[in-house]
Amino acid sequence: MIQLGRIRELVRYPVKSMAGIATESAYLGWHGLNGDRRFAFRRLGDESGFPFLTAGRHPELILYQPLGLDESAEEPLPTHVRTPAGADFELHSEELRSELATRSGIGVELMKFKHGIFDEGLVSVISAATIAGIGRAAGVELDRRRFRANILLETEETATFHEDAWVGGTLVFGEGDSTPAVSVNMRDLRCVMVNLDPDTARQDARVMKAVVGLNANNAGVYGNVLRPGTIHVGQSVSLVPR
Repeated sequence: MIQLGRIRELVRYPVKSMAGIATESAYLGWHGLNGDRRFAFRRLGDESGFPFLTAGRHPELILYQPLGLDESAEEPLPTHVRTPAGADFELHSEELRSELATRSGIGVELMKFKHGIFDEGLVSVISAATIAGIGRAAGVELDRRRFRANILLETEETATFHEDAWVGGTLVFGEGDSTPAVSVNMRDLRCVMVNLDPDTARQDARVMKAVVGLNANNAGVYGNVLRPGTIHVGQSVSLVPR
């Protein structure tokens, strides 16, 4: 077992493509972090295989902030959403649905997913070292929120993209045979969302260009849960290699 470092940050994204919510601890269940990506807005009339409203097509979506999570609940879910203009709407309200429909130019409806809605793996992990390395290559100091990871690690290894070597292995959180564990099954293939400033939604193509040029557009890794349990900021993380 190889000691990697510690958890620096944990983040849930309750509504697909909206802003994340950082937390000091979270239950890592069979379907990812409890409360992660449990809602999405579907584009009415879209018969494609992926009809959901995303920031890739509507960048301002990342400026919407879910609110009201009850961390003591079995599944902490938002009750409201704060719009970029500062208005707070109930998540299931007609006001929020109408606002998003107006901004996107298409009718939408809210959908809830018992087991979440994910692009690839259930848990996304990246190191602060990789984000810093991409920033150096792009010539910009990067906000970690661009990468929308569930688990941000502070690692002893400082090489950019060193997470690639974890694929096929197992990340173990804490110490002991019964601690939470994630099987790392693939690299995280990035989309244009890494170009979006999380505070303004302005695009900077240098970010994705750097990831494409340096590592075939991969940054960080995806995994599935092998052993559930509570994880927390500051917890040690080790790798059992493949």
